[in-house]
Amino acid sequence: MAKQLRDIPLSVLDLSPIIEGSTPAESFRKSLDLAQHVEKWGFLRYWLAEHHGMPSVASSATSVVIGYIAGGTSTIRVGSGGIMLPNHAPLVIAEQFGTLESLYPGRIDLGLGRAPGTDQRTARALRRHQNVGGADFPELLTELRGYFNPSSESGAGIRAIPGEGLAVPIWLLGSSDFSAQLAGMLGLPFAFAGHFSPNYILPALQVYRDHFRPSEVLEEPYAMVGVNVMAADTDERAQYLSTSHYQSFLQIIRDDRKPVQPPVENMDELWSEFEKLTVLSQLGSSIIGSPATVKQKLQALLDATQADELMITTSMFDHTDRLRSFEIVADIWKSE
Repeated sequence: MAKQLRDIPLSVLDLSPIIEGSTPAESFRKSLDLAQHVEKWGFLRYWLAEHHGMPSVASSATSVVIGYIAGGTSTIRVGSGGIMLPNHAPLVIAEQFGTLESLYPGRIDLGLGRAPGTDQRTARALRRHQNVGGADFPELLTELRGYFNPSSESGAGIRAIPGEGLAVPIWLLGSSDFSAQLAGMLGLPFAFAGHFSPNYILPALQVYRDHFRPSEVLEEPYAMVGVNVMAADTDERAQYLSTSHYQSFLQIIRDDRKPVQPPVENMDELWSEFEKLTVLSQLGSSIIGSPATVKQKLQALLDATQADELMITTSMFDHTDRLRSFEIVADIWKSE
């Protein structure tokens, strides 16, 4: 039987966006306000992403922001989407998330990625070595899991306190098939970054499901798909608001990064034809439109992926517009 939107949980991915003319402090306050709203609307999780050196992203100290959001909410799960594990000593992450789980028991998720979440120079500054490829991710993951599981020998007598013995759910995140295969082989839940790698959604999910082995964590595969959603009361309004997001990706292509910019009436005045094609290829799965359009496209995405959960990310310049977008999604979900 085909899944309907009402049959699955919806969650939120946030980067604590910094808009032009604002500050990280204001971004954090807006993130908490959004978290409080989506908690009220029934969303399951609120994840924050680790990025570094980006003028438009405030969530670089991801564990700290998770604590702030969890402290200002009461029921929604809060976690990382993700922590870029090769940027950190696994022991430090075990201690940080052990602390979070101790403070907010049963509400913390640990999503892990292997990309640097930044440019190579910044990655080297974070990691203090020249290896920025992420090839050591499986070994780092084994070490990290060992700190949470004191019966494992992988910790080599080193203890994470807080951390050991705590059941912090670990997710693997990916935008290709590497983490999909690893998550499947380990029997872990998998979250795919469909919001910026739309062309690999279906192949990665197939790899995950094909390689899945039941574990103490999961008996069956559990796949979450990330998707950009820009909803507004009309298609025209949503297309207009989405131009802030397009500008952010255009800045990445040009290596000219800025805070989130106000929307514009005509993107063709800003990008070349090649830049337009490049941006749209990365944002091809974005769902932009009125409630009717968003409902149809979300269901189509679910039909194609058979995801167990969708994680919505929304980048807009104005906080009120962003809240309205999530409210529209919640209304669609509940009215199914």
